[in-house]
Amino acid sequence: MEIDPQLVKQLREKTSAGFMDCKRALAESSGDMEKAEGILRMKGIASAGKKASRATKEGIVASYIHLQGKVGVLVEVNCETDFVARNENFREFVKDITLHIAAAHPIYVSRADVPGNLIEAEREIYKAQVKGKPENVLNKIVEGKLDKFFSTVCLLEQAFIKNPDQTIDDLVKSKIAELGENIVIRRFTRYLVGEPLPADA
Repeated sequence: MEIDPQLVKQLREKTSAGFMDCKRALAESSGDMEKAEGILRMKGIASAGKKASRATKEGIVASYIHLQGKVGVLVEVNCETDFVARNENFREFVKDITLHIAAAHPIYVSRADVPGNLIEAEREIYKAQVKGKPENVLNKIVEGKLDKFFSTVCLLEQAFIKNPDQTIDDLVKSKIAELGENIVIRRFTRYLVGEPLPADA
């Protein structure tokens, strides 16, 4: 079936998927735009994990000021191409991330960013709290408490404020599937007026 290049262009603008992916999806759906979008999403979800290793050298830095200037957020979110970086859908996603950071106050992006000495200190506190329990039970409780700690301080593990059934990591994966590119929340800073600054080293 011959696919109208104009239809391919429209689908590409709507989904940010690659040209050939759009063309194939339209061929598979016999030119039905809605079905083609569904096909791209289904394939995207299946391939989101594969995209995680791809380089992300484009993206945007976004800011958000809340509560009459009392809270401010700066975040850098990366993607693979300038095409996606300029996409309205991607920008809305980044805006949601800044709003979430302002409201939920994460400290780190992921577990990998949490200093080892802090994790060990938390682990010791939890061990002291459940002292006297059998070793196997104790370890399970401690690991459960650590998971809870990570879900409080790590952005990717927090429940998304707009949809608490979804973590930020789930949201990122759904956007990777939707936009067809790897997306990485690289770093963020959250400012609160009057908060104490970390002591000088």
